[in-house]
Amino acid sequence: MHQHSHAHETTSTSVSRKLVIASIATLILVGGELVAGRIAGSLSLVGDALHNFTDVLALVIALAAVRISKRPATHAKSFGYQRAGILAAFINAGSLLAFTVFIVVEAINRLRHPAAIDTETMIIVAAIALLLNGAITFSLRKEGREDVNIRGAVLHMLGDAVSSAGIIVAAILIRVTASPRWDPAVSLLIGALILWSSWGVLRETVNLLLEGTPAGIDPNAVTQSLGAIDGIHGVHHLHIWALGPSRPALSCHLMVGDVPVSSTQSILEHVTEMLAHDYKIVHATVQFELTECPADDPYCVPFTAGVSLTSVGKTPDK
Repeated sequence: MHQHSHAHETTSTSVSRKLVIASIATLILVGGELVAGRIAGSLSLVGDALHNFTDVLALVIALAAVRISKRPATHAKSFGYQRAGILAAFINAGSLLAFTVFIVVEAINRLRHPAAIDTETMIIVAAIALLLNGAITFSLRKEGREDVNIRGAVLHMLGDAVSSAGIIVAAILIRVTASPRWDPAVSLLIGALILWSSWGVLRETVNLLLEGTPAGIDPNAVTQSLGAIDGIHGVHHLHIWALGPSRPALSCHLMVGDVPVSSTQSILEHVTEMLAHDYKIVHATVQFELTECPADDPYCVPFTAGVSLTSVGKTPDK
């Protein structure tokens, strides 16, 4: 017997509107930074313009993923297109890593062959970019906490906000020391920060694409919570993955003993309520079984008084 629970999907109109506005504003900024960077002779400004252009691509990809994920399920795609957001986040994080490597290479060349820089133009343009990138990051902060797709785009914007702040610092240091090497030096520091931050999103998206357990959910804790529900004597074949960026899903077998089929409805209601409340898992597929754990099944976890699990795959001593 399989049971399913489905949560009502919230509208994405608001985040779509924010992404459209952010894309247009950032594209205008890219044009301004490219012109100013050429005039000022600043690698960090040109690099920030290129970084902002990758932000435009990131925002557009995130927007496309949001809209694609709203498409209804079909016979060929029974879960719909929700995973488009995870794929978009993977592309965004990967492109950010690739771009940062390019900037690091250019910065090393500039350290070897420094050039004169117009620091006044650097400060003015970087200040404008800092305000814009900071505003976009702030406006999408809530959605970014809940959706790895939006988080990938937010990470791009936050990286540019940090870059803009670094450009201002570099311009001030150049004025104080009269050394143009501060421009590529700050670019290297910014590149290191972006590499560190984007690696986390890339690792999370790869994990989700490989059907890994979403971050923040402990399978052992879920198993313990299921076993604590009255009427459940054992749990096995527990799997937790993600349908979309913020849609964790679960399937498991629950042993309830030799009971009437009608009595499992109450158990199912407790299971789905607990999963939604404690772990935000709103899509659950549950199979009830009347048998006990097979002795040779490493994925079967029986429950007795005082059992403390160290891993889902272990069968504790009875």
